[in-house]
Amino acid sequence: MTTSHREDIQQAAAAAALAAPGIAAIQPALADRLALAASRVYHAMTVCTASHHEVAGIRCQQTPGGGWHVEVRCIVHADRRVVDVARRVREDVRSAVIARLAQRDPTKEVTVLVTVTRTV
Repeated sequence: MTTSHREDIQQAAAAAALAAPGIAAIQPALADRLALAASRVYHAMTVCTASHHEVAGIRCQQTPGGGWHVEVRCIVHADRRVVDVARRVREDVRSAVIARLAQRDPTKEVTVLVTVTRTV
């Protein structure tokens, strides 16, 4: 798996999550923000040709079986039912990631975990 492959999956997941009705934004975890800041400082201080861009609010990793586990942290509009929005995001993100993976290997299993961090 290449970094660009992971970024493709993150971008597909982010686009699907942001397009879901009721989503105000996707939100990175504090640890993700700190890691990203440290990564940017490290890359700025060293000569590094390969950049790694994290998509805020989306974390994905390959499972031991070769599938993918995607976590989405999102902020929901207060006038929406959180459970309905979370279900829709889970379905939309899973479909988008499966479609993106179908371009390379259609046999991969995809699980999606949606966490609603707050409402606005």
